[in-house]
Amino acid sequence: MPENSASVRDVDQVAAALAMCLPALSRAVERQVDREFTRPKPSEAQLALLRHVEAHDGVTVREAADALLMKPNNVSALVRQLTGLGLLERRQDATDKRVAHLHLTSTAQREIAEVEQLMGNHVARALRSLTEGELDAIGSALGALNALGEQLRRAAH
Repeated sequence: MPENSASVRDVDQVAAALAMCLPALSRAVERQVDREFTRPKPSEAQLALLRHVEAHDGVTVREAADALLMKPNNVSALVRQLTGLGLLERRQDATDKRVAHLHLTSTAQREIAEVEQLMGNHVARALRSLTEGELDAIGSALGALNALGEQLRRAAH
């Protein structure tokens, strides 16, 4: 872990502010998307699984659970829901019939693209309302936020 000169108090204040700010940002975007999405939008957990399968076509339930920091039985429940909605396909492994590989349906690919487009539009509109300095600060923080996310994922394993 890189050393820094921030005091424990400064770190604690930033941590508390981020812990409150990030979920609030996410909820605000979700509410805007919910109003515009023409069908019932998948839950955040469902979207996380769909996005993971999109990035890792053929992933197993266990692999997805590990990557998403979820319990395998919770991912199995999501797979059942998404399969029932026609968004996910389970294909049995050729050598081990107990293992299923997950694949997006074309419907899921369209819906993910639509949700992400709506989310991007809302965030872009909000960003355009900020000052140049605020926008620069957010742009500068993206790398650090991604590094923070990676540290949190590693710590959760």
